[in-house]
Amino acid sequence: MTDIVPLEPSGSALDHAGIIARYAPADRGRTTVRVNFIASVDGSATVSGLSGGLGGDADKTVFDTLRGLADVVLAAAGTVRKEGYGALVTPEPMREWRSATGLAAHPVMAVVSGSLDLDPDDDLFAKAPERPIVYTVESAPADAVERLAEVADVVVAGDEQVDPERVVADLAARGLHQILCEGGPSLFGAFIDAGAVDELCLTVSPLLEGGAGPRIARGSAAPTPLRLAHVLAADSVLLTRWVRA
Repeated sequence: MTDIVPLEPSGSALDHAGIIARYAPADRGRTTVRVNFIASVDGSATVSGLSGGLGGDADKTVFDTLRGLADVVLAAAGTVRKEGYGALVTPEPMREWRSATGLAAHPVMAVVSGSLDLDPDDDLFAKAPERPIVYTVESAPADAVERLAEVADVVVAGDEQVDPERVVADLAARGLHQILCEGGPSLFGAFIDAGAVDELCLTVSPLLEGGAGPRIARGSAAPTPLRLAHVLAADSVLLTRWVRA
């Protein structure tokens, strides 16, 4: 693994426990929405249409850690399709940490989709170790609701658009308080607009994308002041954590 070090005086490489300590929530019972993104230095969320082209070993380590710390991972259907999500399975050694902490071996996967253009035979559903949740709208096609209900809990959380506050409230009612949102940009923007973002974990990739790649958030008109909690470094990659001010 690429060494990850705090940008502090005499910072030394963090081991697995040290990385967990940097990101672990202070109170697992307090409902918290954490968003995780990666962006190039010039602000693009993708390279050639995918976020994977920006990442590396250090980003993958933090990505896996954040998933391992979460009760539920939330993503928009477009992101799930574009990034090729499969079944949400926690890798070792985070699975060992979850077991020692009294958590289920794997977090729950939750998908936001108004149209329900999702295939119930996809591994995300068919091989899920925990039953997924799908948040949709009143106008969702009835046949799609019936089809997906066989492999997931389908929850109406809005009239024409999925309401982030209703999503968070439903997850909290299920005891899923540590919510990790992985985007995409429109879903992130909707959560900012709703005042529902508590943390942003942003990896800054040492790359100038220079094209027409999207920003990490789109459509937001509700600025949210943040405070820098930490900066970690791995070679020229910066791993930042921001919390609501």
